[in-house]
Amino acid sequence: MAKQKDDGSYDGSQIQVLEGLDPVRKRPGMYIGSTGYDGVHHLIKEIADNSIDEAIAGHGTRVDVRILEDGGITITDDGRGIPVDKHPKTGLSTLETVLTVLHAGGKFGGGGYKVSSGLHGVGSSVVNALSSRMIAEVAKNGSIYRIEFERGKTVVPFKKSRLTDENWTRGTRITFYPDPEIFKETTKFDYRWVVSYLRHQAYLTKGVYVTVYDERTKERQAFYFEGGIRSYVKNLNVGKDVLGNEIFYVEKQVDDSMVEVAIQYNDSYVETVKPFANNVLTPDGGTHLAGFRSALTRVINDYARKNNLLKEKEDNLSGDDIREGLTAVILVKLPDPQFEGQTKNKLGNPEVRRYVEQVMNEYFAYFLEENPAVAKKIVNKALLAARARKAARAARDNVIRKGALDGASLPGKLADCSSKNPAECELYIVEGDSAGGSAKTGRDSRTQAILPLRGKVLNTERARLDKMYANREILSLIKGMGVGIGDAFDMRGLRYHRVVIMTDADVDGSHIATLLMTFFFRYMRPVVEGGYIYLAKPPLFKLKLSQHKQEYLYNEEALDAKYQELIAARKEKGVAIDPSEPLVRQAGLSESSLQRYKGLGEMDADQLWETTMNPENRVLVQVRLEDAERADAIFTKLMGNEVEVRKNFIQANAKKMSLEELDV
Repeated sequence: MAKQKDDGSYDGSQIQVLEGLDPVRKRPGMYIGSTGYDGVHHLIKEIADNSIDEAIAGHGTRVDVRILEDGGITITDDGRGIPVDKHPKTGLSTLETVLTVLHAGGKFGGGGYKVSSGLHGVGSSVVNALSSRMIAEVAKNGSIYRIEFERGKTVVPFKKSRLTDENWTRGTRITFYPDPEIFKETTKFDYRWVVSYLRHQAYLTKGVYVTVYDERTKERQAFYFEGGIRSYVKNLNVGKDVLGNEIFYVEKQVDDSMVEVAIQYNDSYVETVKPFANNVLTPDGGTHLAGFRSALTRVINDYARKNNLLKEKEDNLSGDDIREGLTAVILVKLPDPQFEGQTKNKLGNPEVRRYVEQVMNEYFAYFLEENPAVAKKIVNKALLAARARKAARAARDNVIRKGALDGASLPGKLADCSSKNPAECELYIVEGDSAGGSAKTGRDSRTQAILPLRGKVLNTERARLDKMYANREILSLIKGMGVGIGDAFDMRGLRYHRVVIMTDADVDGSHIATLLMTFFFRYMRPVVEGGYIYLAKPPLFKLKLSQHKQEYLYNEEALDAKYQELIAARKEKGVAIDPSEPLVRQAGLSESSLQRYKGLGEMDADQLWETTMNPENRVLVQVRLEDAERADAIFTKLMGNEVEVRKNFIQANAKKMSLEELDV
């Protein structure tokens, strides 16, 4: 987007005061959505969005974020700086007014910003109210203006002093510490979340330079994307086979708003569309997404008809068919966005639908005409998707006729629990009939259901719905979960609020777990997003310490640590240790004391219950979808068609144990 410049004037008269600040600490959830992990990080967005707004308006070029070792965070920009003159209504400095009065900001009257992400204008004051400490500094005209707060109250008055930092001569710097009285779950900032959020902002504001530095770990990243959302689309398609290297891109002003769209297709079976309004991701879509989808469907059908790619008697391609394999970023910028709620999940401006449709109808039609080879590939892919959709419907009708998806019955292999309350019910998806038998015997039959799967399930990264309906194991999963799939998906049918993938602790077990998570991520994503998927962690070893005492250990590190503990205890008693002996002997145990489990099938029912299914003892890892783009990239690399990409990824990450460590 061409940066929207005005005359540069920005003073206290442009700051409108609407009401006081007191309600924020009483009901923080009304302003930031939650007081957990998400709420803590929402504070960053509220401050950083103001810095991004300065760049969007053409008054700033960079944003620097520093996660402090003492638990705080500092966000610095080189924009105009929050006004520091005396506010005409409050009598305080405008800086203090902005940070202590709710609904005091430069985003209400239109004088301060033509376009901004901070619709409500409450961001800075809300962060102040919910911080145990906040320091605000403004650099302008050769001076530094500083004020300090605790829980929204001024503790160090507004003060002007001489500018001494020659590297920062203009802009706003905010340092804050989330208040543990409000954020009882955590006040710790997640470096990867910060990096992901700021990377997106750099994509959406082409030409802005963004840096992140974590004092705790000394990690540092910087972003600058001259290509803007074109670079974003290219990144989203890394590792995928694209239908032509050309990326459709348009940036067009319509009335007082700006519409920016980038599109590129790939050969996958899923769509990835990121809708933004004033740099705010709107995951629930809204009028800009509706206009985009409507125009995309119309333009491609018109092109297909005009070029005889769609026969006269054939039905029009559906929107779902056309969006298969689509990667797109939609960015609209408008002066008065109407979001649903402070968390801004959906855009409501009715005129925006017309704006996006107008731009897409004209410019995407040009793109198809000027790139006939790419256009033909897009249409042919949509035609294949339409045929697959019809085949999937026929397959679904067929399995329904056979009773395989009849809602009145459950999969024959499923040993269901007696409780019908989903909140307390658990579904264990177990690798193999042998382990399934032990799990059925050892479980708590009131709340724990068992679904054994035979062999490796279908790789759904490379399969359409018609193949899934033909796969017995996938059918059992769909029916057991109760939510359906495809256009029949409905979260209200979820029968278990804890779905536990229980596989062997070896390579094959990890592969099966990955196949299952690929299925859930691609076709039941709301189940993953809701936090209902878990991984069981069965032990690798059983160590017999005495005739009546044994201990289960979950990995090599835990076993070694146990040996060292036993060896240290023997040394304290004066026992001579021979370091040439095996560790198990040094620990005072016989070599037959250690049993290594090759799989769940080696455990009897009591052992499986005690180690892996008993809520008092078991170790479960919840699968959380904190960064859908990174997850998408990982599944593409692990389960996609590119063998070399997968090989390189595995070689680079073989020794890493968590998502946070993966190089994606």
